[in-house]
This record gives sequence, C-alpha cells and structure tokens, in this order.
Amino acid sequence: MLAARLRAAGCVYAEEEAALLLDAAGLLDAAGPSGGGAAELERLVVRREAGEPLEQLLGWADFDGIRLQLEPGVFVPRARTLLVAREAERLARSAAAPATVLDLCCGAGAIGALLQRELPGVELVAVDLDPAAIAAARRNLEPAGGVVRQGDLFDAVPIGFLGGFDVIAVNAPYVPTAEIAHLPPEAREHEHRVALDGGPDGLALHRRIVAGARRWLRPGGALVIECAERQAEHSAALFARAGFSSEVLADETLEATAVRARLR
Repeated sequence: MLAARLRAAGCVYAEEEAALLLDAAGLLDAAGPSGGGAAELERLVVRREAGEPLEQLLGWADFDGIRLQLEPGVFVPRARTLLVAREAERLARSAAAPATVLDLCCGAGAIGALLQRELPGVELVAVDLDPAAIAAARRNLEPAGGVVRQGDLFDAVPIGFLGGFDVIAVNAPYVPTAEIAHLPPEAREHEHRVALDGGPDGLALHRRIVAGARRWLRPGGALVIECAERQAEHSAALFARAGFSSEVLADETLEATAVRARLR
C-alpha cells in the first residue's frame, strides 16, 4: 500500500501524505491507479521516498489554511513562523488603517499572505534575494495588491516607502553556517542555501537588518523577526543597542521564538 511505502520511508503522517499524492496525480477519486496517473503517482512517491519535501512535490504549502504556491528550491514555510505573522498582524492592527507592512526575506510570501487575508487593504511590500522565492511570492501576493521586489534586503525596497512602514516582519536565515550540514535532508538538500545560512553565529542578517531598519520605519513603528531560542537575547540586544526597545517573544505550542523591536 502507498501509505506503507511512505511510512517505511520515514513519513510520520503517511496516510495524509498518501491522500495528497493521490490527489496530485489525479487519482484521489479514481477507481484505481491506471495509465498516466499511475505513472505520475509512482514518480512522486519515488521522489518522496528519496527525501524530497512533500510541499515541493505538490507545488504548494499550507500556512494557517492558506495554500501558498511554491517553486523548486524555495524555502517551505514552517508553522513556527506564525508567531511572527500573528505579531505583525497585531502590530499592524494598532496602526492607522491601512497599515503599511514590509515582509522582508519573504520567501514564498507566507507572512504577507496571512496579513492580506486578515487585513484587507493592507499596503504590503515583499522582498527576497532568491529569484525562485520571488517567482512564488509574486504568484501568492500580487493578486491581492502586494508589491514584490527582488534584491538584497532594504536595497530592493522602493524608495518611496522610506520612513513609511508601520511594521517590518522578517524571517531572515538564522541557521549558523556550520550547522547546515546537520539539518534534515529535506532542508539541506532541497531548499536553497541562501534561505538557510545565517553566517557564523546565525545572526549575520540580523545585524544588517538592525543597521538599516530605522530609516524605513515610521516613528513608533515596529519590527518583528524570527530567531532560534538560543539567539533571542543576543538579537534583542542588537536592537536595543541601536536605539530600539526590544523584547523576546515565545510560543511553546509553535516551538517558536522571535524578537519584537519598536522605535523609541
């Protein structure tokens, strides 16, 4: 059986994955595997057994009920990023409507898509360095009015937004370079390194973001950025030294940690 094959390959949710792969191959409602659908199903299962992320095989990922389109190699949104997304939503709700938000290091656009769903009319800019991520983000965010730009952090943000963001939401790479080799194969072999590598201590991007964020925020604006638990106090201190009031946020259910930094 399909589920047994997936379970033997180490898939924890084998039955659920089997149903998704059958659907992707056009066989979920069919009487049985046949013809091209059967061949496509076998191709997908073999790739999954070899360790490819399920989301990359399907071409989409679920993020809080939002179906995000993906491109090969794009970072697959994790549930823990909901901490940043929900905090960005809360901060944006407290701003004068419509809020203006920057989704920095946006990947496929998970944070931005949640904000567009929850805050109709939000003025959203999304930026990433990876061309594949930008291709996915454009598909996910532009239909609802998002502005998506490719480039290196703030260099890609349209200059007209200088000093104009109420919220900057960030999921920058934060895995220390030496630890990438120890990540699960689904990440280290199938997601672009630029979405993972945070430099020697994982905070290289945090330092660059601290250096540039102030000039892009409105007075009283805030930034929320994902990090590892062991990095949180160090990241918060970086923002505090740059003149922000900062604090660590944590969600045990999501196994997530972030830093919120507000302009004083």
